[in-house]
Amino acid sequence: MAVYISTGQVGMQRIDQSDTTQNHPLGTIVRGVDSVNGEGEYIYLLGVASTLVGSLVRWNASTFQTTLLTNTANQAVPVAVAMSANGASSYGWYQIAGNAVLKKTAVTVTPTVPIYISATAGRVKVVASAGLQILGARTANLATVTSTTSTITVTLNRPHAQGQIT
Repeated sequence: MAVYISTGQVGMQRIDQSDTTQNHPLGTIVRGVDSVNGEGEYIYLLGVASTLVGSLVRWNASTFQTTLLTNTANQAVPVAVAMSANGASSYGWYQIAGNAVLKKTAVTVTPTVPIYISATAGRVKVVASAGLQILGARTANLATVTSTTSTITVTLNRPHAQGQIT
């Protein structure tokens, strides 16, 4: 599955590649087309160690630094999906809108349900947990996905980790 940048710019870093050289201003947002999952939006961010393709990360809106998302409740931070194994001191694209493939825990996933932060950093689950829902994200599967499948397709719309309920 290849993703091509559809925003009218020349010389862009590929969506599926990391680079130790910063090739674009951090926070740059482009549109891209995935041959399987359709059109989406991607943001250019600074990576963190242990990031895999499909990892869910939180990112700092001031520094554009990513961190693997951990199961702390009520974080109220923007999140995105890694499009490459974008490690520490590397730069790459992260999906923030459209259908994305995320890493999940070993649970069965029924069609179109909310997703939650897992106890495994960078992965999601579908078991409801207070303060751990990913807002602006919902599974996109039309059939049940087995627990042995390690990924799930999720529809994103500028997702955020749930904030504190007042």
